Amino acid sequence: MFRLETEVDKARRDLLRRRLRDTNTAASPHLRALRGTPDERESPLHVWALDANGELAGGLVGHTWTTWLHVTYLWVDDRHRGAGLGSRLLAQAERVAAGERACTASRVETWDFQAPGFYRKHGYEVVCVIPDYPPGITEFTLTKRLG
Repeated sequence: MFRLETEVDKARRDLLRRRLRDTNTAASPHLRALRGTPDERESPLHVWALDANGELAGGLVGHTWTTWLHVTYLWVDDRHRGAGLGSRLLAQAERVAAGERACTASRVETWDFQAPGFYRKHGYEVVCVIPDYPPGITEFTLTKRLG
């Protein structure tokens, strides 16, 4: 007999994540080789742009894991769009990932109304398209080789 619950439980989420990681590591020779190394762990990678008043003008939030940079969020305030700030944020994250963290690739998900053209312009290639996610929107996954 099982009891199913739908509550948010951070401790169980973290336990589930550890157990899934252990299962995945056991099944993958590459992940087994990384076991216990710094590359095995996700490391946050944040790049911030502040305006002359110290206000947030834009930022990139992501993480590195194994040899990959994952760009989770990239945002530029409307007042600063069109001036190359998004390109500078992305380039800095890629430099840190490829240099200090030895990443060889990057990935990002974006919607059709957001920035697929921006990422393509920066060398990213579409590897996955999910139409109607969410309804009426298309999601793209793009990747890029670094270095």
